[in-house]
Amino acid sequence: MASTSDFRVGSVLKMDGELYVIEEYTHRTPGNLRAFVQAKMRNMKTSNLKEVRFRAGEEVEMVRLENKQYQFLYRDGSDFVFMDTETYEQINVPEKTVGTAAKFLRESENCDIVFSEDGTIMSVSIPNFVILSIEQTDPGMKGDTATGGTKPAKLETGATINVPLFLNEGDRVKVDTRKGEYLERVKA
Repeated sequence: MASTSDFRVGSVLKMDGELYVIEEYTHRTPGNLRAFVQAKMRNMKTSNLKEVRFRAGEEVEMVRLENKQYQFLYRDGSDFVFMDTETYEQINVPEKTVGTAAKFLRESENCDIVFSEDGTIMSVSIPNFVILSIEQTDPGMKGDTATGGTKPAKLETGATINVPLFLNEGDRVKVDTRKGEYLERVKA
């Protein structure tokens, strides 16, 4: 068991059978009242934000997580197959665990997988920015850079994003996987 004095941003607590990650916390001592710790925590499964007040020095259950780097190999039905870059051991991860950023995941891309103490996969973190090729989009016309409009483009992973009008099939683009947005064109 740990106490509130052990809180750090990124620490993981177990409360009510759920795991929460501490995003921010503040220790307060109001006037002549007892001190307390106000913490904002995010549920690791549902991503819901929760604000909790703890008594100063209160004991809490902290969980140790292990972060390992894996390489994405291929999709197997609704699962993603990853390989440990050190031991070459392969594991299957459900699509739900990988999350919405899975549509930007390209084969042989390195990812961080977070495991709980009992070996359960908690989350998969793909890189924040990836470079992908445009497979299908309407052709760009000369002078399309002036209007600032966008058009849909299908990427090599199957994901569809909005890109500027001047981009064509075969162009490589940098994509923010957290928002699913086009950032810039990448020159070969």
